[in-house]
Amino acid sequence: MAKREKVYFASDFHLGSPNHAESKEREKKICNWLDNIAENAKEIYLVGDIFDFWFEYKRVIPKGFERLKGKLAHFTDQGIKIHFFPGNHDLWTFGYLEKELGLIVHYKPLVTKIEDKTFYICHGDGLGNSSAKYKILKSIFSSSACQWLFSKLNPNLGIKLAHTWSGLSRKKGGQFNKEALRESLIEYSKEILTNKDINYFVFGHIHEPIEIELTPSAKYINLGDWINHFSYIEYQKGSLLFKYF
Repeated sequence: MAKREKVYFASDFHLGSPNHAESKEREKKICNWLDNIAENAKEIYLVGDIFDFWFEYKRVIPKGFERLKGKLAHFTDQGIKIHFFPGNHDLWTFGYLEKELGLIVHYKPLVTKIEDKTFYICHGDGLGNSSAKYKILKSIFSSSACQWLFSKLNPNLGIKLAHTWSGLSRKKGGQFNKEALRESLIEYSKEILTNKDINYFVFGHIHEPIEIELTPSAKYINLGDWINHFSYIEYQKGSLLFKYF
């Protein structure tokens, strides 16, 4: 067996969108990718919007994507650390992913050392100069009151409403300007660099693979997605590479 030395980053699978058939094919591709990296993966960072919608009721979770859930549980059973960052589509997680799948869930941006490099990792929504309207909306969705109210809906109705909302948002262009958001995240990263030594800022959310040098020792990274790009990052021994599956 190969030595587990590599760290992988991916985001924005959006399983559940735009329909079950397309999501199922995408899920199979993702599982094939996981099989491909299984022998040498030490850690995997899933940086938001893995599911197009996720809500953990007391006794119910959204059905589907059992291949991926089972694969992730198998990986953690084998000792591979898998980090999960809630995005703006799958933020309502309350313990199931940790208890049943063994994932390490990060609800806030993570600053961590990988080998001798420092990484700043989060999905990226609501940071920097994001619109005030979006920040208010996110604060509402993140509130315990909103989560409690949603939990009182019948799961069939709640999940249907959530997918309808997601579909309408997508038709409007995702409710954000990608170029403006990218510039906002770059400025946000530069501000953090004034107080902290970070080598790699790793974000999702924008759905475009991007690598920009901020300083000779710091880079801004956006991971792309698994809808159009099937992109991910492989990191080993100080070398960070964009790859496509």
